[in-house]
Amino acid sequence: MERITIGDIEIQRVIEWRGPISTVAEILPDTPPEVWAANRSWLSPDFWNPETDAYEAVVQTWVLRSGGRTILIDTGVGNGRDRPQIPQFAHLQTDFPDRLAAAGVRPEDVDVVVNTHIHYDHVGWNTRRDGDAWVPAFPNATYLVSRADHDYYDPVNAARMRPPRDEDERRRFTGMRLIFEDSIAPIAAAGRLRLWEDGLRIDDALRIEPAPGHTPGSAVVWAESRGERAVFVGDVLHSPVQILRPAFACRFDLDADQARVSRRRVLEAAARTDAMVFPAHFGGSGAVAVEKGPDPDAFRLARWADLKTAG
Repeated sequence: MERITIGDIEIQRVIEWRGPISTVAEILPDTPPEVWAANRSWLSPDFWNPETDAYEAVVQTWVLRSGGRTILIDTGVGNGRDRPQIPQFAHLQTDFPDRLAAAGVRPEDVDVVVNTHIHYDHVGWNTRRDGDAWVPAFPNATYLVSRADHDYYDPVNAARMRPPRDEDERRRFTGMRLIFEDSIAPIAAAGRLRLWEDGLRIDDALRIEPAPGHTPGSAVVWAESRGERAVFVGDVLHSPVQILRPAFACRFDLDADQARVSRRRVLEAAARTDAMVFPAHFGGSGAVAVEKGPDPDAFRLARWADLKTAG
């Protein structure tokens, strides 16, 4: 399991799943086909399959060791989940716990779990099945979730959700109840949930910052140690083409305009501070440094992280 460091922070990634999810035309519908074609040499095969137009992705957890503590950023899909809104992940069965163990992570040793937002592929391993109940998978951890996401997706507040725009959104919005019930409510019942607003400092090196748009409470985690920086951006980015043009929206963004603002702001900060950007779903090297392009609305990829064989 490869790892890299940002100052005194050790970073590993543990991949739960990798493969195609729909097509790039469906996932990033306002991205012109010529953008993919012009960048085919490096987008394929890690991010795009030109033969099928498939959007290639990974579902992964970032493991951070900072200040003597173990911190997980996002927890994937999870095993045995009822997910009718996305059949390829319904009742998924993987060896993710064994992969965590191979990375030296025992469930009881995890101190903090950060969910960048409440979506099925970011909160699934918050819990595990124990008989007929879902219980915290990391029994000693504090789970950090934005209040904005928690309150928006709590089924008791279902009337607050905006109406779905199409049948696909209707299925996904309906499925949020299942996600909340098996991956969020059990950690609250166990007293392990901490809700935050307007940002939160985890320790001297790590802080959470709101980056809404993809969901109301989407967040990023900034890391800074000994002059080096990184930012874990969750689903602020789904594809490297959104670095080239932050205006390219993802169909899963709840508020596409707000997501564009957050994406540009995070990328501008990353470029200004030379922070390595760690998205949730990038395959290949997994993380990349960015720099401003000649166009004020565009960025360039400066260098990839050295994580090609991880997971």
